[in-house]
Amino acid sequence: MNEGMLWFDNDPKRGLTDKVDRAAKYYQAKLRHRPTVCYLNAEEFDAKLEAINGVLLKPASNIRPNYFWLGVENKAVQARAA
Repeated sequence: MNEGMLWFDNDPKRGLTDKVDRAAKYYQAKLRHRPTVCYLNAEEFDAKLEAINGVLLKPASNIRPNYFWLGVENKAVQARAA
């Protein structure tokens, strides 16, 4: 990822889908394009939920709980994953 945004949301009333969607909308408003990937804490990751509104979810052990790292996946990384 060449650019990204770190988002914090610890509101227990919001579900994961709402948190990621809110972060993605803010990202798009600030950077003028939609993120393609969101890294989140591995323990908060739900393997049944692959993406939220087009934003791919990926678990990461280096992301703290309630933080979301959004950005645009590098094309080289996307090609390797395919």
